[in-house]
Amino acid sequence: MLQSEPNTRLWTKPFVALTISSFLLFLNLQMLLSSFPAYVKDEFRVGDMTVSLVTSLFALSAIGTRFATAALMRRYSRNALLYVGLAIAGLITGIYVAADTIGSLLLMRVGYGIGFGMASTIIPTLVSQIIPRNRMGEGIGYFGLSTSLAMSIGPMIGLNVMKHAGFGTLSLAGTAAVLLAIPTLLLTRAIPSAPAKPAARPDEAFKPAPGFNAKLLFPALLNVLLAVTYSGLLSFIALFGESVQLAQVGLFFLFNAVTIIIIRPISGRVFDKHGHAAVLIPAAVCVVASLTVLSYTTATPTLVISALLYGLGFGAIQPTIQAWMLRSSTPEQHGMANSMFYNSTDLGVAAGAMILGGIATLTDYGQMYRYSAGFMVLFLVLYAIVRFASAGKAKRRQAVGTV
Repeated sequence: MLQSEPNTRLWTKPFVALTISSFLLFLNLQMLLSSFPAYVKDEFRVGDMTVSLVTSLFALSAIGTRFATAALMRRYSRNALLYVGLAIAGLITGIYVAADTIGSLLLMRVGYGIGFGMASTIIPTLVSQIIPRNRMGEGIGYFGLSTSLAMSIGPMIGLNVMKHAGFGTLSLAGTAAVLLAIPTLLLTRAIPSAPAKPAARPDEAFKPAPGFNAKLLFPALLNVLLAVTYSGLLSFIALFGESVQLAQVGLFFLFNAVTIIIIRPISGRVFDKHGHAAVLIPAAVCVVASLTVLSYTTATPTLVISALLYGLGFGAIQPTIQAWMLRSSTPEQHGMANSMFYNSTDLGVAAGAMILGGIATLTDYGQMYRYSAGFMVLFLVLYAIVRFASAGKAKRRQAVGTV
């Protein structure tokens, strides 16, 4: 009876160490992300389009690197790739202040995207390997708190350090954060050994590595639609607050973080017991309600209500989609699944900024958020169609089997 316990434990030393390391990596990202636009404008005297390249080039290089990393992990040591990624991210964070032209800074952002892309693919892959399969939703829910906490406190720390000590001190603080992950992983021996590969039959001697998993496409598409709505909040909520004269619009992220932290582990358990439909449908309804309330907001109480609803929906949907993608993959495909999950998030954020920005230009921010809610209505419609189609196929197979 006691032999099964190690296979069902979630809070192991490696799980905790990897979760802390993920927090430190994303803290590094979020601390500098919020401060970069002001620094670039003041230091290099460039326009908004050039400033946007600082984020866009980073995102594009991270996306490309994640695809490459998923393949490299099948051929090279995951330990070495992870430490190289963390070292690159830390080194480039520390030398941002040495950039004397905008071109050299943009080149550094590409390099940072490579390091961040490597580490942000490998750490979740390692975590998915040590989480018991029957607790995948719960485990990913808790692990995802590392990203949520970094998103909540990272910008606040970064802006305060930038204001009181300057960008140079901020870059050193970001370097210390990401490099601290290396001794955390080494001292705890958190990186599990690579899964054993089954012995190949003679006819499989030249069989290629596990190929693309088409089952990941639909949950990745749903994640893109969710990320579009999040992009609208990241890019335009401050401008929305100015347009409706709402001075405390930043409270949205504070209350949003509170419900994300509460709902993530709960939604994980629900997914493990009842499947993704039990989480995704009510959570998507919460996001629709949140964005609709936000679009009519002119006072702090409705802003807080919108934030709480968005946190419930977003905090439940993201880890559920990630756990769904991992559960639909073999252990050898976990690198690919995590790569697609994070890339679909980045793609949705990038596309959302352009699409919703265009809508806001033609209308106003209130109407833009109502259009943003429409993306989650599309989320629900697509999910219902695929869900009913899958159920119909299952019934037909069962009917054929009983004949």
